[in-house]
Amino acid sequence: MAEKNLENMSRKQLLELRDQVERALIDAEKRERKEALKAAEKAAAEFGFSLSELAKDHPASGKVAKAKYKNPADPKQTWSGRGRKPQWLHDALKSGADISDLEI
Repeated sequence: MAEKNLENMSRKQLLELRDQVERALIDAEKRERKEALKAAEKAAAEFGFSLSELAKDHPASGKVAKAKYKNPADPKQTWSGRGRKPQWLHDALKSGADISDLEI
């Protein structure tokens, strides 16, 4: 590819060049995604799996953890026991409640 002297190009030419580069980047990303997908499918197949089989076994597949605790003051507020404790749980424990009292 011939090297362009950007300093000698007009604003209009530079804008057209930028548009061409942006289109080329989009096309390159599409190509590389297809290549990556093929490589991932090949790697999974070597172990006897398909990508869809591996994706559904992944823990971050969109599953929501079941609630284990509820706020006695507002039963709509629940907590699964995972992640950061909600404020209502901190408040209940501070006021003397036992966590087993909040179990569903």
